[in-house]
Amino acid sequence: MQADLSRLEKLYFRLEAQYACFDWVFARIAATRGPIFELGLGKGRTYDHLRRRLPDHDIYVFERDVGPIADCMPPEEFLVRGDVAETLPVYVEDFAGQVVLAHSDMGDFSEAHNREMRKLVTKVLPRALAPGGYILSDLDLDLPGFEAVPLPQGARQGRYFIFRKPLNRNPA
Repeated sequence: MQADLSRLEKLYFRLEAQYACFDWVFARIAATRGPIFELGLGKGRTYDHLRRRLPDHDIYVFERDVGPIADCMPPEEFLVRGDVAETLPVYVEDFAGQVVLAHSDMGDFSEAHNREMRKLVTKVLPRALAPGGYILSDLDLDLPGFEAVPLPQGARQGRYFIFRKPLNRNPA
């Protein structure tokens, strides 16, 4: 990816890749059962997309500063309020080996923040995933034992990432 991209271009390419990755993964998990973890609510646009496309799945949303668009608010019983470094490990323990999709949208413009989020997500999240489960991320993660899935058509390299837990392994 070119270093001279404007912030608008970077956002556009990230959203384009995010949409293509979601579309791709929805086709693979729509008929599966199991919860979804949404790390980062923000304005709630991605959560809204998830709940509309996967209405039969429970979607647990993790957010410290809750302030979505009014019609994108998750039900209280699925909203996990607080610092993800404190809340995620508890839910990973409760849902170990059950999560069919985890979406981690935790990156920002600070490389120090991104390093911390990579470290947290890489260390804690893998245990939650069911065999064959997917992690979609705005950050490139180092997930030993997971497959890095090639991006689908319409997703620019380096803008979004897909990882899959193999069916026959149980990475820590």
